[in-house]
Amino acid sequence: MRKTRRPCSLPKYSFSQEIPISDFMNPPKRGPVRTAKGVFEAWEKRTELVKLQTNAESAANDAKTKRLKALRLEKEAQDAEAARIAAENAPPAPVKKRTAKRSG
Repeated sequence: MRKTRRPCSLPKYSFSQEIPISDFMNPPKRGPVRTAKGVFEAWEKRTELVKLQTNAESAANDAKTKRLKALRLEKEAQDAEAARIAAENAPPAPVKKRTAKRSG
C-alpha cells in the first residue's frame, strides 16, 4: 500500500470544515530560512561571540601577567634586602699584603 503525500504543509482539513484564518496568516515554522540577511546575521553573531571570548581571554592573561610581575618584584626586593643584610653582617674581607717587586 502506497502512502500519498500532501502537496502543502498546511494542516489537513476536509473541505467541509472551516479553516481558521489565523492558520493561513501564521503558517507553521519550518526552521531558519537561508537568506543572505540570515547568513550575515549568523556570521555577525559568531564574530561578536569570538571577539567577546578573545577579549575575556586577553583580560585574564593581562591580570595573570600583572600578578606574576608583582610577585617577581616582591621576591627581587626580598632577595635584595637579604643580600644587604648579609653584606652588613659579613666579616670584613682580609687585607692583602703587597709584595715588593724584585728586580733582578
